[in-house]
Amino acid sequence: MSSPEPSVGVNEANVAEQLVRLTRRMQRAQKRHMAHLDVPFTPAQSRVLRIVGHCRDTPPRMADLAERLEVVPRAVTTLVDALEANGTVRRVPDPTNRRVVRIELTDTGRSALRALRGARRAAAEEILAPLTVAQREVLGGLLATLVDGPGEPH
Repeated sequence: MSSPEPSVGVNEANVAEQLVRLTRRMQRAQKRHMAHLDVPFTPAQSRVLRIVGHCRDTPPRMADLAERLEVVPRAVTTLVDALEANGTVRRVPDPTNRRVVRIELTDTGRSALRALRGARRAAAEEILAPLTVAQREVLGGLLATLVDGPGEPH
């Protein structure tokens, strides 16, 4: 017999809704700040660029991207195809295993990633503008606790 799910109180439900609304607001603000880019990026494409950009030593494989994005490999293929078409990434053979294809940023991709990071910082500044320095520090600490916490149960 299973134990009943803990009930979510009104406050927790409200916080959950606020987090969703804040995330959407952040995405809209970032999109506004990215409007000047020649190539529009979807949030998923932006995430792929960020992941590839973090893998400096060894470019990721398609399977690595699928795992990091928590999607099926076919979804990654579609994302990479679009990014390759706009010149921000390229497929390269693995030097040790010719059956493996890796994904790396192009110069255009590195430039786009810098612009995306700038847009994200500008969007965050816009959203955080009403907060005092002390409030930002408290919020940063709370977010760090949530992001770096024990994670989801397995």
